[in-house]
Amino acid sequence: MNTAPPISQNADIRFLGKLLGDVIRAYGGDTLFQRTEYIRAASVDRHRGVAGSEAIDPGLGALTLDETLDFVRGFMLFSMLANLAEDRQELLADNDIDVAAALDRLEEHGVSRDAVRAMLDEALMVPVLTAHPTEVRRKSMIDHRNRIAELMRMRDAGRTETPEGDNIEDSLVRQIALLWQTRPLRRERLFVADEVENALSYLREIFLPLLPGLYNRWEEALGGRPASFFRLGSWIGGDRDGNPYVTADTLELSLRRSAETVLVSYLDALHALGAELSISSDLSTVDPAVLALADASGDDAPSRQDEPYRRAIAGLYARLAATHETLVGSPPPRRSSISAEPYGTPQEFQDDLRTIARVLADSGGETLASSGALGRLIRAVRTFGFHLATLDMRQNSAVHSRVVAELLREAGVETDYEALDEEARIALLRRELASPRPLTVAKGGYSDETRGELAIVQAAADAHRRYGSGCIANYIVSMTETVSDLLEVHILLKEAGLYRAGDPPEAPIMAVPLFETIGDLDHAPDIMRAYFALPEIGALVSARGHQEVMIGYSDSNKDGGYLTSGWVLSRASEALAPVFEEAGATMQLFHGRGGSVGRGGGSAFEAIRGQPAGTVNGRIRITEQGEVIAAKYGTHEAARANIDSMVSASLLATLEPERVSPADRARFSAAMDDLSARAFAAYRALVYESEGFTQFFRQMTPISEIATLKIGSRPASRKTSDAIEDLRAIPWVFSWSQARVMLPGWYGVGQALTTFEDKGLLREMAETWPFLKMTLGNMEMVLAKSDMGIAENYAELVDDRALADRLFGDIRDSWQATHDGLLEITGQPRLLDETPKLDTSIRLRLPYIEPLNLLQIELLKRHRAGESDPRIAEGIQLSINAIATALRNSG
Repeated sequence: MNTAPPISQNADIRFLGKLLGDVIRAYGGDTLFQRTEYIRAASVDRHRGVAGSEAIDPGLGALTLDETLDFVRGFMLFSMLANLAEDRQELLADNDIDVAAALDRLEEHGVSRDAVRAMLDEALMVPVLTAHPTEVRRKSMIDHRNRIAELMRMRDAGRTETPEGDNIEDSLVRQIALLWQTRPLRRERLFVADEVENALSYLREIFLPLLPGLYNRWEEALGGRPASFFRLGSWIGGDRDGNPYVTADTLELSLRRSAETVLVSYLDALHALGAELSISSDLSTVDPAVLALADASGDDAPSRQDEPYRRAIAGLYARLAATHETLVGSPPPRRSSISAEPYGTPQEFQDDLRTIARVLADSGGETLASSGALGRLIRAVRTFGFHLATLDMRQNSAVHSRVVAELLREAGVETDYEALDEEARIALLRRELASPRPLTVAKGGYSDETRGELAIVQAAADAHRRYGSGCIANYIVSMTETVSDLLEVHILLKEAGLYRAGDPPEAPIMAVPLFETIGDLDHAPDIMRAYFALPEIGALVSARGHQEVMIGYSDSNKDGGYLTSGWVLSRASEALAPVFEEAGATMQLFHGRGGSVGRGGGSAFEAIRGQPAGTVNGRIRITEQGEVIAAKYGTHEAARANIDSMVSASLLATLEPERVSPADRARFSAAMDDLSARAFAAYRALVYESEGFTQFFRQMTPISEIATLKIGSRPASRKTSDAIEDLRAIPWVFSWSQARVMLPGWYGVGQALTTFEDKGLLREMAETWPFLKMTLGNMEMVLAKSDMGIAENYAELVDDRALADRLFGDIRDSWQATHDGLLEITGQPRLLDETPKLDTSIRLRLPYIEPLNLLQIELLKRHRAGESDPRIAEGIQLSINAIATALRNSG
């Protein structure tokens, strides 16, 4: 392996690191500070080649258990502050182009602003927040981190005091001291209600205030007002695939709290608007439309008789406060003194706001009407409605099959539905969908599972009546393998009145297939073609105009490895396009990406731009989960940059000409088919065909200890089983990251690159094909973060030494082959040579991660040997937290 060159720490990291050191000395004592500093310096020297590999061991060995916990916290906090500094630099660098630059680039290709606006009228771009458990930090830690970021921005501006009059450097020390004294680990496992509140904090504090202003910027760049094409989605409270704690009650809770959050925001905006619009009828002519709103408001205060806009807004406020009481079940924090009828729909509220805006514009107040508080509020209502974020429902197809079988059996329709072949299932389900008769019978002896599934679709129907159809639009079917998997969802929806037969039939909630395994992705085009061919489904899709398909990065990776997963996802997307064209429907792809490269992570901008031509179409949804939510949307600046990046990438992917010729694309695709087959064979041979691999994995990595972290409501496995097939993709990826192997992000690629004969073709593909360039770039980052020397220490945790030597030897050899093959086709002398900023970022972290790994290994040995000191278990959990923080996108 190459010796790392010396790296220079930037000013932010030096400054924040010094403040952290001062805090450790002040609150942890001089001995802890000196030992921590010794270990830090020794580790840095080793990575710079100044000292040998043994230099770090004496420092670690001298730590007591209490000092170990404090040391791990210190290194974790340094990593958090280093991440903050890096994020600040990334925002300043502005690596991805914004919407204005994307529009200029499209104009160079002959795509006008008018054409872009026309496309946006039919577009939909949605980040979907999920509760997938990869965020190891408590929200309190993230809040302190964000306050430090805000103080650093004030310092950048040359200020020495906060608006409250506090010295900025003193305030920074105070926040770091609070971080040092804040418990990093949760003591109790999160409930779904906690996950709902965590997500709402981002929706309330970031998205609600930010998006209307972003729309103003986009409107200026486009030269016209776009539709509300960028919206928000959530799975939290509706995703019950493998999570028994998501029920009809959590669905209702999530929707009610979202409605409460958005309505309070609107009420606050109206209150501020009423204070602003002090226009007197004595000084301005007022249109009868506003006078009508004012007279109907019930506001008869003598002091406002000449202020019709204020009176009108008082009426709007009273109606919205009544809406809050109707939807939420309680009055808003700031009540109205006027009694009024609630709004029936968000459109009614928006119409009243537009009336005020139109009158202001007609009377010469265009600026008052289109921008400022009123313009932002109108845009917010158009974007968020009364539901804030569209909540998806999700369940596994196997559950639907069992529930439908039970419904059919209890109704006396079919005694053994699950024994039927696919053709018979489809015929039976279509007959039931055509019948107005429900399957549910009053005294049916239903299982708890069936009662729970019926309750949640009924809760969805109630939500539609209460909050409007925008609150739930999609029902994701995990592990979709057949057409009947989708028809079963329609059966359940029909029981709640959410599917109605007719010409055309009606279904306000769309059944969305989730293709996750390699085999399912390969079969996706055939399944969708057969699905569209059903007359009732064809009519539904035609009336809706689009159909969503979700593709899963995590499980496809666990099933087939990094290279095969990425290629099969791309190939399936491309193969689906003509199927949708034949059906006359717009394809809307939903990308189930995670934070780590092994779960589809990496640059979202490059990932969207790297999609096959004709597969984005201005409609794209992407999951945002775990630590990615805090990283991308934790501050207004980060959120603004990442939203702008998603929109600009979607514009380019939809409208920019294809960057690879059809002939080259055919050659490259044939080569990728070959490479994928080789990588797939190598990956499956290790993970699924190697005797003893499950034991090796579970003993080498901290997978069992990760399962004890209180980071989410979802269990680590879908079933009570040790099998890799049943393990969720998140702990699979997370545990390999902790052990510094990063196996899901590269294994199998080395064998494919080494045995592929035409290296010249590979070099051409890596240089000119965006798909492979992105794939190799993400893998290169993973290789740089992995360390086979440290990983070998984890392999010593395996009881069977022969098994460990055999399997780890395979992994180490494959890593070297992947490393060498990558450098050969990219022409680099070492990893990350062409991305110096990323190289510096990773090399800065490595000296801080290695001591954490070595301490974790020692603690794992003691824990597994039966030592019961609670500080050992706490130390393991702290080390998991610290390593994840230092590695970033590792879950």
